[in-house]
Amino acid sequence: MVVSVNELTTQIEYPDEDGKPMAEGDTQCRYLIYARESLKVYFQNRSDVYIAGNLFIYYEQGNPEAVVAPDSFVVFGVKAGDRRSYKTWEEGDKTPDFVLEITSKSTRSKDQGAKKGIYAFLNVREYFQYDPTGDYLYPPLQGLRLDEGNYRPMATTTLADGSRSIRSEVLGLDLRIDASGALRFFDSITHQKLLAHEELDQALQQAEQARQAAEQARQAAEQARQAAEERANQEAIARQEMAARLAEMEAKLRSLNENA
Repeated sequence: MVVSVNELTTQIEYPDEDGKPMAEGDTQCRYLIYARESLKVYFQNRSDVYIAGNLFIYYEQGNPEAVVAPDSFVVFGVKAGDRRSYKTWEEGDKTPDFVLEITSKSTRSKDQGAKKGIYAFLNVREYFQYDPTGDYLYPPLQGLRLDEGNYRPMATTTLADGSRSIRSEVLGLDLRIDASGALRFFDSITHQKLLAHEELDQALQQAEQARQAAEQARQAAEQARQAAEERANQEAIARQEMAARLAEMEAKLRSLNENA
């Protein structure tokens, strides 16, 4: 029986997971989720931007061993939407443009060695590493930009508030480390901090609560104004009535005096 190359290719399995438990601690997971979710919110109106994290990227058709799983990555020029894995040959040979690894001592060798080499091979234009616990990387946020097949360090700017910032030309965003050591994305033009879905929901709830409080304060002020106006009207009426009674009494006194 003769089996065609296409049939052999279709029989090759590309697992969606390796069966191993995720090794990230709570801190790493928190920033991994923030990076993925905040970027999804930021690019939610772009149908040609795919954002994922901890997802297998297969980059050689027919070779399931040629795989890498970045903590967070962004691909421009492909359809947005859910995928169980990312196979470059099914995506017009598009590879990630941006990768962020939440690194630590336990992943240091991969992040600095094998993964770095794979990302350069895949022409990932920007490769960022963030060490949230300060295990080994200093400064804890570092960016690398691909230049003729090799990664070169990206410039870091120290802002007036002491935070450290690196401009991502690929994303059009600034990656910043604040005084507490937390990683956040900022819009390079508006300088607004990017929020994840949960943070966005909280911000919307807080804004709604503030709006309701302002409306209640406005209503209370209006009620107070109306009450003060009513009191003023009643006092004016009382003064007018008193003045009328006094005038009437004076008229009566004059009449009595004239008839005396």
